[in-house]
Amino acid sequence: MTADQRPRGRVWLVGAGPGDPDLITVRGAAALREADAVVYDVLASPELLQLASPEAERFNVGKRGHEEITRSQSDINALLVRLAREGKKVVRLKGGDPFVFGRGGEEATACVEAGVAFEVIPGISSAIAALAYAGIPITDRRHSASFAVVTGHNDPTRVSKETRWCELATASDTLVVLMGMRNLESVVGQLLEGGCAASKPAAAVMNGTLPSQRVVVAPLAELVQKIRDAKLGAPCAVVVGDVVQLRDSLAWFEKRPLFGSRVLVTRPADQSGEMVSALRELGAEAVVVPMIRLAPPADLAELDAALGRLAGYDALLFTSANAVRFFAARAEEIGGSILKDAPPIACVGPITAEAARSAGFSVALVPSDRCDAGGLLEAVSKRWSPRGRHYLLPQAEAARPVLAEGLREGGARVDQLTVYRTLAAKVDADALRGQLRDHRLDAITFTSPSTAEHFAALLDEESRKAAADCTVAAIGPVTADALRRLGLAPDWVPDEPTVRALIEGLAVRIGREPAGDER
Repeated sequence: MTADQRPRGRVWLVGAGPGDPDLITVRGAAALREADAVVYDVLASPELLQLASPEAERFNVGKRGHEEITRSQSDINALLVRLAREGKKVVRLKGGDPFVFGRGGEEATACVEAGVAFEVIPGISSAIAALAYAGIPITDRRHSASFAVVTGHNDPTRVSKETRWCELATASDTLVVLMGMRNLESVVGQLLEGGCAASKPAAAVMNGTLPSQRVVVAPLAELVQKIRDAKLGAPCAVVVGDVVQLRDSLAWFEKRPLFGSRVLVTRPADQSGEMVSALRELGAEAVVVPMIRLAPPADLAELDAALGRLAGYDALLFTSANAVRFFAARAEEIGGSILKDAPPIACVGPITAEAARSAGFSVALVPSDRCDAGGLLEAVSKRWSPRGRHYLLPQAEAARPVLAEGLREGGARVDQLTVYRTLAAKVDADALRGQLRDHRLDAITFTSPSTAEHFAALLDEESRKAAADCTVAAIGPVTADALRRLGLAPDWVPDEPTVRALIEGLAVRIGREPAGDER
């Protein structure tokens, strides 16, 4: 293939926002899903990389202000051009906004000079978002009608020459300094010399928009020392202006019930999204360490045979959303029309029923009282008398026999069908035990007995004791019983076995007082 025959690639310069992955734009997320390659900075949330296809190439260029530069800017420009010339759709994922101290202009120019098509997808700059999450409006007609955003990332010996700090001291109502922690003492000195009042309200916001966000508020003349005392570091947005006074009444982010908490999520990575979102919504940091992974059975012959005679069953019984997904996925692989012959469907609870409907099933029965195998047994027995019936029960390899045995006792034939296996996930056990021993986890969540079993198997005596000091939450009674058998009695089991109920109850139990300023 000649160069002229290659498919034409393109580059998207995408702003990842200030840290919270929920702040990515709709257009930016769409570009990530479409990308063949992602070139990203360390300030971009790792969670955003999951939006890209597993097949997409990923290039960590490591830029973080003046630290951790693994590639020069010219190298990055050349990489973008090379990937695009190979016909790839390339996302250049940059913290904040590409054109706000992000060198996006230089990368766009490199594309123009190379004849590569590009598009700029703006992002939310930390100059605005970090302040907003700290309860500090960048403008407010009572205090500020103008603002300036400046980089403090310059050689300290030239800081007063390259940026006219003395003039900026009085040029706008609000001044925001990004990437300025290394040079902050020089910057503040120049602002004071330029006429900015020593008592001017000022603040520093570290890790803005993240659960680890910390805020220091002080008069400008005292700000540098207060930051040192609090041990704040980069990334940090510094703001100087009367709008800082509004933080006392407008701070909202730190008031979330789980703000600053770190919660271990043990469920499979591809199923953790709902829990991670629920935790983030309440201000917590989700630490995702999957204990298990799910896989189809090693031999699919039995599953394929059951799908082939689907119309011969009186009812199809699902006791988990995972069973639905694996059953429907295999049916789709060998011919989706098979599901048209499906008999009446009964599901153990609303989550499983939702998964079944999403897979195209029409759900005939969901227990109204108990969302477990016993509840489904009772509901099925009332709706369809078991005697003489023939049921298909797709389930996990090591599923409990309660439902099948109960139906057989009632005179039914039950074909138990393994549609997925639960396997141990690869876990850095030393790192996990270290987090427990160092008390860096506030709570641990479990959504199945297998997550509890694999977690317990990784512990040594010291980390087991530390785990008991955390708030332990189980999604339902079966998981709770497994934890008790393992010596990790749960502190919280919701009445309704849903992720939302699990996290909301957790918030009540470990909710903290709103964080105060580090003055």
